[in-house]
Amino acid sequence: MEGPIEVLVGELLRRRGLRIAVAESCTGGLIGHLLTNVPGSSTYFVGGCQVYAYEAKVRLLDVSWDTLERYGAVSKEVAIEMAHNVRQVLATDIGLSATGIAGPGGGMPQKPVGYVCIGLSTPDGDQAWSYNWDGDRLANKQQTAEQALKLVVEYLQSKGLPGTSAETGGGE
Repeated sequence: MEGPIEVLVGELLRRRGLRIAVAESCTGGLIGHLLTNVPGSSTYFVGGCQVYAYEAKVRLLDVSWDTLERYGAVSKEVAIEMAHNVRQVLATDIGLSATGIAGPGGGMPQKPVGYVCIGLSTPDGDQAWSYNWDGDRLANKQQTAEQALKLVVEYLQSKGLPGTSAETGGGE
């Protein structure tokens, strides 16, 4: 299928009768925005949370303070908790999350500007991936949102978590 990734995500979700929810930090609602740009998205997009601060991650999604303090908000561990918990809270088949350092500030040597983690929670398990983008703030947000949706497409087309044999954990 040709066209925007969000249209393909919607078509695949609708075809399989599945629903999705998103938990967004660095993308600030962009993933939900893209998904809801598609007419009829209310049949598969349940909703999402913009959880920028630690407190929002803890209060709205029950992300563990211990996980946040041990790994930092921008980590695969937090991305997995965000995806898993938004899936549970909104009772969907798929939970998708994004957390990262969009820039221009906030980077550190081990987590530079453009470092992001994307989490995916499905009945097959939970997984997270990390990426390093090299764009400005808006480009980093856009690349993160598009990559998150690509991971959903890969999952829906393969019926398993991308890059695994449907095991929990892992990632790049």
